[in-house]
Amino acid sequence: MMNSIQEVLVTGGAGYVGSALVPKLLAAGYRVKVLDLYIYGRDVLAEVKNHPNLQEIQGDIRDRTLLEEIMPGCDAVIHLACISNDPSFELDADLGRSINYEAFFDLVTVAKESGVRRFIYASSSSVYGIKETENVTEDLPLQPLTDYSKYKALCEEVLLNKRSPGFVTLVLRPATVCGYSTRLRLDVVVNLLTCHALNKGKITVFGGAQKRPNIHIEDMTDLYVKSLQWPDEAIDGKIFNAGYENYRVREIAEMIRDTAKKVTQRDIEIAAVPTNDPRSYHISSAKIKQELGFVPSHTLEEAIADLIAAFQSNKLINPLDNIHYYNVKMMKHIELK
Repeated sequence: MMNSIQEVLVTGGAGYVGSALVPKLLAAGYRVKVLDLYIYGRDVLAEVKNHPNLQEIQGDIRDRTLLEEIMPGCDAVIHLACISNDPSFELDADLGRSINYEAFFDLVTVAKESGVRRFIYASSSSVYGIKETENVTEDLPLQPLTDYSKYKALCEEVLLNKRSPGFVTLVLRPATVCGYSTRLRLDVVVNLLTCHALNKGKITVFGGAQKRPNIHIEDMTDLYVKSLQWPDEAIDGKIFNAGYENYRVREIAEMIRDTAKKVTQRDIEIAAVPTNDPRSYHISSAKIKQELGFVPSHTLEEAIADLIAAFQSNKLINPLDNIHYYNVKMMKHIELK
């Protein structure tokens, strides 16, 4: 295996992206340790739970003693675990800071001291804030608008400052991930609007002119697998955006309406409502294509079609109200501290 990376720690491996990534890592021949609180259930990795190369650890990334116990033997870390969007962060800013920022110092230090050779950090394309320019590239200044995006940006600095020969760092700034996974989130724009189209027959769009870059969950997880395989010199100390087309929210709603109509033969209404949320992101993914040859191979339409198939096959239980699909509702319910 290239770079002789054999064992990978995935923090947040039982989350929305992690639950789609871990089976791919196992299929690619890696030994995988998952560290997760498992607040969305122990069954999200059910299809691989008996895999001989999988170790599932229920625990908190803020627990340094636990990190020191499980990190030795790992060649790489893919760090996904976080309070993962603005509304979840606003629920408890101290909690968000402790998980998304304060815990990061120990995580990186313990990884480096334990002999981890490659650290891949899932940042966010929201770190740019609102930009007027059409192509938001990696060299533009960061202007995070929220605590969530501010701490994402600060962690990039922490990681890059720890970079040294033998400790390769890679920062990825993904667009909003969309599509089906076994730990599904219905609080991200494509997934949420598709849920409403199928289950309410109506899509409510707040504003509509804002741009929201998205990336299919299959592409995002493929990218994490590839990030273990590229040679050190191709990625060391680098920062890459990772997104697909930059659509306006209204355009996404129309795509969902049209795709859902083909499948259900039902007319779906789009209702526009004013919004005071100005966040509009549009990122360029030219650099990752140019330097690493990475191009998404899945479309937004495919993500929508996959979600519709999941709704129609009754894979989802009570999708409008089930707290398992909504981060804020679940965090409130368990009073995460």
